[in-house]
Formats: sequence, structure tokens, C-alpha cells
Amino acid sequence: MSFHSMWAELLPVGRSSASGGYRRYAWTGADADCRTWFQEQAEARRLAYETDRNGNQWAWLGDPAAGNAVVTGSHLDSVPDGGAFDGPLGVVSAFAALDELRRRGARLTRPLGIVNFGDEEGARFGLACVGSRLTAGALTVEQAHRLTDGDGITLPQAMESAGYDPDTLGPDPERLARIGAFVELHVEQGRALDLTGDRIGIASAIWPHGRWRFDFRGEANHAGTTRLADRHDPMLSYAETVLAARREAELAGAVATFGKIGVEPNGVNAIPSLVRGWLDSRAADQASLDTVVTGIEKAAREYAAAHGVDLDVVRESFTPVVEFDHALRDELGHILGTRTELQVPVLGTGAGHDAGILSDRIPTAMLFVRNPTGVSHSPAEYAAEDDCLAGVNALADVLEGLACT
Repeated sequence: MSFHSMWAELLPVGRSSASGGYRRYAWTGADADCRTWFQEQAEARRLAYETDRNGNQWAWLGDPAAGNAVVTGSHLDSVPDGGAFDGPLGVVSAFAALDELRRRGARLTRPLGIVNFGDEEGARFGLACVGSRLTAGALTVEQAHRLTDGDGITLPQAMESAGYDPDTLGPDPERLARIGAFVELHVEQGRALDLTGDRIGIASAIWPHGRWRFDFRGEANHAGTTRLADRHDPMLSYAETVLAARREAELAGAVATFGKIGVEPNGVNAIPSLVRGWLDSRAADQASLDTVVTGIEKAAREYAAAHGVDLDVVRESFTPVVEFDHALRDELGHILGTRTELQVPVLGTGAGHDAGILSDRIPTAMLFVRNPTGVSHSPAEYAAEDDCLAGVNALADVLEGLACT
């Protein structure tokens, strides 16, 4: 099956007719359809298929128990109304790269695996990379069991409803010990490659990043009868904090985004009693990130005090800077530099990935495919088919260089 036909088959799964974006949330019907698609692709290629204890899907050519396996893949879930390429491009390209290796008559000397990590985006339970975090032991069983979606459904309940056993959740060191290298292909979530005119890039590092919840607690009251001077309106403090986040990020050359908000009682004619906002902030280094978040929190507390509002700030997740394995990164550069005519720049990224989570346990690397607009986490996310095919060929070259030596 060609890249084009696989892409066309997966494209309608979980797509909203209203927004044109994707709603492939963990352990939902759309997620189940994606998982079925992955299993069918594996079986069509006569690969050994399995689902691990954390719900991640694997397809193997060769015996993974032999060890030192080369694994590629990504994820199939999405952010709310996300784009088609973030995640799925890496999985579709993995199968297409295997097809290309077979077309070339390549003879593997190491096992080759393709993986679909579950719940990478964290759209349902609020924590990114759940499948890879559990596998790497970066998320405990107790923490996983406490994850809850907006309807109060816990992660174990969601898994059980989808036909999976949540009692198996936990670290999987035996599986990781079988993997000698993991290479994730991903659409670039930015315009660095477009600006340089390159189709393919190699990742150097992932910026440190985290998510913080700001709870502004005021006093609910009537919107029409309460004097402005008598109000304790948390929405004002929240709005001022959003502007402060932009200023702090600009000063530090970083990024900071309040992209999710919850309001209680959420009535048009009621002053809110609670405004809960989630901050996502990322920077090129830890010191810059600390400066940004500290500045935002300081400003938020000043605004809250001025309006008679209480404020709680909770760090919900954090990932330090990830330096990808230098030896593996350099090997990818050598393989692509000798096998292709592509210029392959090395660039950092502000986006988190499963490869970053696994990097503490196994050698990992990433390839990026050009995104001409830089737009991601949006229905407008796009990559030209020629660039996608260049990514497939580059991935095939890398897998051949790593697994056929």
C-alpha cells in the first residue's frame, strides 16, 4: 500500500465536519478506529503485532527478543481540532519506509519495530505522552490512576471501557531493553525548514517546557446590580495575567500561552467566582523558562491582590531540556549526508515528543519534515506530499543504515 493510499485511508478518521480538525482522543471511538487501522497495516505486511501493558501498539519485523532493535513510529491521537500531520505522519511514514526497504531488497541484521504510542497529546486527561511516560517509568501507576477527564472519568475507567486491562499499567523496562535506537519522524511544528528551503531536518534538542494551572478565586455576584467598586472579579486578574505572559515571553525570547480556561459559574449575567487558566510555557534553556514563569506568577499575584482575588498556582507537568543522543544524531546526519543529496540541518524544537520522554532510557533521535506555514495543532497544519515522500525516503535510508549494517 502506498503512502498516498494509507494517508487517504486514515484521513477521515476522527475528523470533525464542523471544524475540519481532528478529535482523536485517547480511548474513544476515534482512537479505536486508529488502533484498528494500525493493526490492519501491521497484519497486511505480515508483521508480528502486539499491544503492550500500557496500550501502546507495536509491529515487528524480526524477533524483538533478540535485542538491539531499531524502532520508529509516533502517535495517532490529536489535540482538540488538531491537524492531520502531527503524529500520524510519523506512523504512516514508518510503514511506507518499511515498504521501501522491502522494495530495495534490504537485508535486516537487527529487528525492526513500528510503534503507535497512546495518548501522546494529553487532550483527554491533561498530561502529554502518557503511553511513553508509563513505559519509561516517568509516570507512576498511582499518578496514572488519578488522571481524570473533564467528565470525571478516570484513565483506568476509560481503558476498561475501550476493552483494555488497566491493571497492567506500569513501567516496561524489559521492552525498552530490547530497543537499541528509536527514531521518530514528525512534521516540523514551526517554519525553520521552510525558511532555509530544506525538506528534512534532524532534531538537536527539545526545549524545557511545562504546564501550570492558575486558579483565580473571587466572588460570584450579579452582573447587572453589583457596582464595579464592589466586585472581586477573577476574570480581570486572569485577563491581565494573559497579557503579562506575552510580555514576559517576549522579553526572554521564549513562548507562553494561556490556551485553556474554565469559568464558574459560567453565566453571561454572573460575575465569576472562579477562573481557572492553564499556562503552557517553553524556552530554549531552563534559566529563561524559570524567568518567564516566575515573572508571570509575580504579576498574577499582584493583579489578584489588587482585585481582592485569591490565587493558587499548581505546576501540573514539566519536562526539562532534552538533548537527543549525540552519537545517534550524528549517525543520522552521516547516513543522510552520504546516501542523499539533501541538506539536513540540525535544529531545536519547542514541541514535546515521545522520543523526548524515552531519551532518558534509550538512544533516541528525530527527523522533521518541512511545514511551509509553520502552523500546527490546527486544521491548517500542512505538509506537501513531495516533502512527505522525501521524509519517507530519508527514514528508509536511516533505517537501512541502522538496521542493515
